[in-house]
Amino acid sequence: MIHLINDADQPVHRVRPHRLLDTVISRLGLKNDAALARALCVSAARLSRIRNGYREVNADLVLRLHEFGQIPIADLKLLLDADVRLR
Repeated sequence: MIHLINDADQPVHRVRPHRLLDTVISRLGLKNDAALARALCVSAARLSRIRNGYREVNADLVLRLHEFGQIPIADLKLLLDADVRLR
């Protein structure tokens, strides 16, 4: 589990966002994070930092996932809330 540390070179939260990313990649039939990044028009580095806990999943990313994947925001929130309960 990743711990909350404010230093720029350390993880910023204890959430495990890989579950959200893996679920979206699977639902959309994509191969990997790079394919998801291209589809969402974000950098692969951004998704990598999110997956590894160095950046949080923000509203912009949730909206992009919703709009591109036609995934209800409620479903995305459930995936995130399940991770938040791990704190």
